[in-house]
Amino acid sequence: QVQLEESGGGLVQAGGSLRLSCTASGSIYRVNVLGWFRQAPGKERELVAAERSDGRTYYPDSWEGRFTISSNNGGDTLYLQMNSLKPEDTAAYFCAAGDRNGYNWYDDASLWAYWGQGTQVTVSS
Repeated sequence: QVQLEESGGGLVQAGGSLRLSCTASGSIYRVNVLGWFRQAPGKERELVAAERSDGRTYYPDSWEGRFTISSNNGGDTLYLQMNSLKPEDTAAYFCAAGDRNGYNWYDDASLWAYWGQGTQVTVSS
């Protein structure tokens, strides 16, 4: 099992920044990718960014470059730096871990194996 715990969410004004953290523990050798998803009320969970165990990062085509994923040297803490936040970024943000090979499945939340409880990000206008 892999346990994931997010932190760093909160309330921020539009244009501000936040950095989310996700601490992974347990059998993290089982996973080969860590990622961030978000889910706004009434919407599907969507991928924000992912980082493979070899350090390569993946962002959906729709992203504007305001968010950056990174990790610590030990690979057990994942970060999401969010800049120039907009009210439409308001959502619950989830850390996830995957154990499948390849990368063409990253956008499908149902294929990720492990999830954190989520942290709320609210951006006021």
